[in-house]
Amino acid sequence: MEQYKREFIEFMVDCGVLKFGDFTTKSGRKTPFFINAGFYRTGSQLRKLGEFYAKAIKESFGLYFDVLFGPAYKGIPLSVAASMAISEFYGKEIRYCSNRKEVKDHGDKGILLGGPILDKDKIVIIEDVTTAGTSIGETMPILNAQGDITALGLVVSVDRMEKGQGIKSALAEIEEIYGLKTTAIVTMEEVVEHLYNKPYNGNIVIDDKLKAAIDAYYEQYGAK
Repeated sequence: MEQYKREFIEFMVDCGVLKFGDFTTKSGRKTPFFINAGFYRTGSQLRKLGEFYAKAIKESFGLYFDVLFGPAYKGIPLSVAASMAISEFYGKEIRYCSNRKEVKDHGDKGILLGGPILDKDKIVIIEDVTTAGTSIGETMPILNAQGDITALGLVVSVDRMEKGQGIKSALAEIEEIYGLKTTAIVTMEEVVEHLYNKPYNGNIVIDDKLKAAIDAYYEQYGAK
C-alpha cells in the first residue's frame, strides 16, 4: 500500500471522519463503520485533504483534464481544495466548478459556480463517498447540458466496497451505467488492512471483535 494511503487512513481517524461502532446508513443498513466528510472542518484539514485527492487524481487520471467538478454541496469544498493542491504540487491549473441547487437569475447567472465548462472540456468529478450513485445520476445531465464535454471519471475518498442498487459496488455500477472510470483514495479493505490489530496513537482501532463485525457486514452487503 502506498504511503499516502496509510497517511490518509490515519488522517481520517484523527479528524473523526472515520468512526467505528453501531450506525445506520440512509439506506437502512446497520453498519459497524461510518464515514462523514462533514468532520473536515478547519483550513489545515481541508488543505491536507486536497493533497490526498490530488495524489489519487494524478495517479488515476493524470493531469490532462480541464475541470474538477464537485456536485453540491459536499463536493464544493472538495473541488476547491483539490484544485488548489494540484496547482501547488504539480503546477497544473485546473478549473474548479460546482452546481447550484437552484438556478441563479441575476449577477453570475446559471446553475454553475466557479470556472465555466466549455466545449471539448475533459472533466473529473470529485465526491466524498458514493453509496448509491444518486448524485452522479443528477450530475451527468448538468454536465452534458454544457456542451460537447467528456466526463473522464469519478474520484471519491473511500470505496465502501458494498452493494449499490444490485450486487455490484456503487462505483462498479457507475462505471457500467455512465462509462466513467472510478477510483478512491483508499478502499475499506485497505483501511482494515492498515488498522487491524495495529496500534495507532496508543490504541488498537480495529480489534478482533470489530473485525468480526466488519466481516459479518460484508458477508451480507459486500459487493460481488
